[in-house]
Amino acid sequence: MKLDQLKPGQKATIIDIDEDGPVAQRLMAMGLLEGTKVSMTRKALGGDPVEVEVMGYALSLRKDEARRISIEIST
Repeated sequence: MKLDQLKPGQKATIIDIDEDGPVAQRLMAMGLLEGTKVSMTRKALGGDPVEVEVMGYALSLRKDEARRISIEIST
């Protein structure tokens, strides 16, 4: 499952970033690392951008960036 598919209030763990290069480095620099827990805070109308909580802070991502992050839903 991809991060952009989470519904507001759902929690997940990042399992992979499906990209190499500068985009992946920027996402990792923002704290989106394998094993990190995230939760979907909200989505804008149309689903872009999305806001997630990661390591205690709110982070807004474009939908295409969130689509590159593979997750596993937490129960």
